[in-house]
Amino acid sequence: MQTTWTPHEKHGRLTAQSDLPDTVYAFPKQRKEPLTDAEHVRNAIARFDQVTGVSDDERALAFANIEKAAKHYDVDLSETSWRDLGAHPQRNRKQTAAKAVATKRKGGQLKKDAAKGAATRKSQRKA
Repeated sequence: MQTTWTPHEKHGRLTAQSDLPDTVYAFPKQRKEPLTDAEHVRNAIARFDQVTGVSDDERALAFANIEKAAKHYDVDLSETSWRDLGAHPQRNRKQTAAKAVATKRKGGQLKKDAAKGAATRKSQRKA
């Protein structure tokens, strides 16, 4: 499988995800799972089975891109196939998320999280 991933050498602050070229994504056509550093590579591995709307060929390409990025950033990858990472998105994801929100709302955590997020955005605007 021919990979499409290349290291992203641009340094500095990115203003938006659109500043990244397609070549830094595990799934370049969908622009999903950026592989810009070791942390993002590990995140792409962990979330591989959460990507929806892609074919087996696109998963194979994404795995090849992840392998190449993992080697570049010295990330240990024990999996040898994309099938080891999971082929299907998690079932009942929406229902599970809705249940989590209901639990947070009941315990008052939802309001605390919303207030914390608003404070963070406000401080970022000042900076």
